Amino acid sequence: MKAVVITEFGEPDVLQVRDVPDPTVRTGEVLIDVAAAGVNRADLLQRAGHYPPPAGSPEWPGMEVSGTISAVGADVDHWTPGDQVCALLTGGGYAERVAVPQGQVLPIPKTVDLIDAAALPEVTATVWSNVFMAAGLRPREVLLVHGGSSGIGTMAIQLATQIGARVAVTCGTQEKLERCRELGAQILINYRDQDFVEALKEATGGHGADVVLDNMGASYLSRNLQSLAYGGRIVVIGMQGGAKTELNLNHLMSRRAALIATTLRARPAAEKETIMSSVGQHVWPLLSGGAVKPVIHTRLPLERAAEAHRIMAGSQHVGKILLTT
Repeated sequence: MKAVVITEFGEPDVLQVRDVPDPTVRTGEVLIDVAAAGVNRADLLQRAGHYPPPAGSPEWPGMEVSGTISAVGADVDHWTPGDQVCALLTGGGYAERVAVPQGQVLPIPKTVDLIDAAALPEVTATVWSNVFMAAGLRPREVLLVHGGSSGIGTMAIQLATQIGARVAVTCGTQEKLERCRELGAQILINYRDQDFVEALKEATGGHGADVVLDNMGASYLSRNLQSLAYGGRIVVIGMQGGAKTELNLNHLMSRRAALIATTLRARPAAEKETIMSSVGQHVWPLLSGGAVKPVIHTRLPLERAAEAHRIMAGSQHVGKILLTT
């Protein structure tokens, strides 16, 4: 089959379409003929040599796909060939076919196109497991989302709005902030010319954020703590701003606050199955009913994977970038 492989670690042009062996379907797995794959920042890190795939995973990137099941392994009990699905992967999505544990697969929501469904598994699993399962966002609480116009950000805005939370976002342009407003964000902060701590406190009457969804890491930690409400929770899901910083525990203790740091890719299959089951129960009805929608920036063929990575690295996109087979 064809796959986009990393010929050597480096810039986007190291991504090349090559012939690779077909995947082997093991017990409890399904084989998916891929229609589209979502592009994630973790793919850029893997391409640069900073985020190797877990042992046993394909070497080519791609952590989410949509497509049609073409075969099932032994002990698969609720999928059959011909089912249209999307799936969360540990890797290997930039390809024509991929094998995945059946518990990491969900049906295509009724109102979502087969191609666009590739935008769902990673962002829904990330947002739901962190903002709702781990941080426990509740109605009428304030959620601060850094990078509100990203794939994860656009999904977080919609899901938080659906439960009745108030959403604040940071973005680098007014155009991106306006797109976030259209999705339901109420507090819009341009981080290039505003201090998000001061802007958030002013917009919330001094309350601050009950939950912070942070993709920056070290560079934002101090200010995230300053922005927290009493009993607030910070969930760190990325390190675009670095991995190491000093932490004043007094800021956590005085606010009775919690700092949660997670990754999704390296979790055991059983944990991913639990997350995907909860996503299917709580998020899929919102997608099927049209209350929540994937936000797609562009769709490109596999052969243009390098261009897709350049677009993501440039941070000018809103929503998800997809690669189609």
